[in-house]
Amino acid sequence: KMKFIIGIGGVTNGGKTTLTNRLLKTLPNCCVVHQDDFFKKPDQIEVGEDGFRQWDVISALDMEAMVNTVKGWHENPVKFARSHGISPLSETDSGDEGIHILIVEGFLIYNYKPLLDIYDKCFYISIPYEECKRRRSTRTYTVPDPPGLFDGHVWPMYLRHRKQMEDNCDRIEYLDGMTSKEEIYSKVCESVQDLMLNNL
Repeated sequence: KMKFIIGIGGVTNGGKTTLTNRLLKTLPNCCVVHQDDFFKKPDQIEVGEDGFRQWDVISALDMEAMVNTVKGWHENPVKFARSHGISPLSETDSGDEGIHILIVEGFLIYNYKPLLDIYDKCFYISIPYEECKRRRSTRTYTVPDPPGLFDGHVWPMYLRHRKQMEDNCDRIEYLDGMTSKEEIYSKVCESVQDLMLNNL
């Protein structure tokens, strides 16, 4: 079996989920692990020097559990798919049954060393400050943003992590979140197709 792990990283509200959902529908035997599913409980999130609960840092996430989930997929993608309610393609489908793809999606997926080596492809969507702030203000979160969180915590942490990520990972393909969803999707699809062809 050929197994590929694709990272879809990016700034908050950059379009990661939209892209991921679309890829899930089109790539063969595709599953996803969302980093957001590994947030600790609100009462476990520390309040930082900036006065805000530290949601936008790696320690807010149970990264060990996330790594174990990814390993579980790697050991048995078919079993993983079934346990996540996805039935694998029938054997007659286009001969793709030998290919399995996992998308790992989240805002800090390139900031945790044990995960860095597992990606076959690394994508990262960015959008500028103004647009990010605008999009974020239209979203409803389970834990609503307190006033000033974006400028006081979210954006500064994003800049810090982005620098750290650029220093640690040199094979990221950057995507401009201001271009159309269609364009972003095509670019990623093409890149993933190349990856599969090069490994045939």
